[in-house]
Amino acid sequence: MADFFVQNLIAVFFFYGLSFFCMGVAILLEVGHSSGLDFARALRPLAFFGIIHGSHEWFEMFLLIHGHISNSTIAGIVFPLRIFLLASSFLMLLAFGARILSRPTNPRNIIISLTLAAVIWLIGFFWIFYSSQEPVSLQAAVDVYTRYALAVPGAALTTWGLLIQRRRFIEQGMHSFGRDVALAALAFAIYGGVGQVFASPSSIFPSPYLNSESFLRWFGFPIQVLRALMACFAAIFIIRSLRAFQEETARRIASLKDAQAAERQRLEELREELLHRTVKAQETERKRIALELHDQIGQTFTALSMGLRGMAQNIEQAPKRALQQAQQLEAVASNGIQEMQRLVTGLHPPQLDDLGLVAALRWYASDLSDHSQLKIDINNQIPHLSLPSDLRVVLFRIAQEALTNVSRHAKATHIEIQLYEDNSFIIMVIQDNGIGFSVEKTLSQSREKPCWGLFGMQERSALLGGTCIITSEPGRGTWIEVHIPLKGENHNAGDPSFIGR
Repeated sequence: MADFFVQNLIAVFFFYGLSFFCMGVAILLEVGHSSGLDFARALRPLAFFGIIHGSHEWFEMFLLIHGHISNSTIAGIVFPLRIFLLASSFLMLLAFGARILSRPTNPRNIIISLTLAAVIWLIGFFWIFYSSQEPVSLQAAVDVYTRYALAVPGAALTTWGLLIQRRRFIEQGMHSFGRDVALAALAFAIYGGVGQVFASPSSIFPSPYLNSESFLRWFGFPIQVLRALMACFAAIFIIRSLRAFQEETARRIASLKDAQAAERQRLEELREELLHRTVKAQETERKRIALELHDQIGQTFTALSMGLRGMAQNIEQAPKRALQQAQQLEAVASNGIQEMQRLVTGLHPPQLDDLGLVAALRWYASDLSDHSQLKIDINNQIPHLSLPSDLRVVLFRIAQEALTNVSRHAKATHIEIQLYEDNSFIIMVIQDNGIGFSVEKTLSQSREKPCWGLFGMQERSALLGGTCIITSEPGRGTWIEVHIPLKGENHNAGDPSFIGR
């Protein structure tokens, strides 16, 4: 069997290099995909190891096919190139082991460790170079030293790191992938602990006793066969473990879907609760209107009725008294009219229909300023734009809710309202200099204490296909920006009768 493998050593080198090279290419193709697993980001050095070391073995195969090159004039180039490929590949193996052990917490330590390993290897290399007298023994010694100094520690770190990754996979419920990396760890352990210890015979201890020739005598096949087998097993199980990224991506997608479903459920519950609150608010408003009609308007009509009855009795007997009663009834009627106007204005400002949105906003801002000492500026940049009634009502109610919130909670001294058109959207911005608040915290409060005013503003704008963006931070005031799309028929820029509407 030994003769068979020796005669077909070229094929052994080919499959040896092919295994690691394919592993490297497969890893590079897979780690290009996004993954939240740290294992994905740690695999890149292993990919470089596979590609470089596979190229080194193919280079060895090429030299075995063309044996005369070693005695030609380019032999001085061949040896440094072989050692460079060998050393750089094992440095990448060391980098992978160090990276997977340390995670990404401190990449500077990994760079320092690799630099230190490279410096130590270079010191040993130059010591062997200056102490060796024969070129053949020099090449063998450098090859053996490189395997002892870089390959064995690199394989040990990789084995250790893969075993730790196995535990991480198991903790994440990926037991099959834990088994794959455990088998890959076993392959690297044999590859480094046996395959690299039995190197070529040289002056470097213990290669005079444990070398490729003694391995061939003891086991009946070349050490390169063992290395090729372990390379094949390591490549298979590492490539199998790459499927963990697909499962992890599927888990992330499922988690996002669950989060979206939960968010939709929460929004639906809030929408239902908001509808319930709206109906309840409508009933409360009807009750308030009924009470005011009864208490104010009803009393006015009662007073008018009684006064007219008394005046009718006094017209013939006491004309002066009847005249006084008529004047008093006129005052009562005037007060009743004012009360009726106040009630109607509170329900739906007539300015909104008669004069437009800006006039209604100026009226409400003036009334609020008189009661709260707030300075409110309105900057209107759409003086010649006709707005439909539903859009005017939505913008007015959002502004009304925002101004009410500011006067009650913000401790602000100044509010600015801007109105302008941009890309077929009507935009209203309300900004104050108050104490601000945490929007995310306020909107995510439990259902026992939701902020219905903010939800109401967002809901009103959504009903017309728009958005209401609320931005605020404690101590930095509040910014409310409403975007509502305009229909083509809403534009009437050439008609000045629509000014401010």
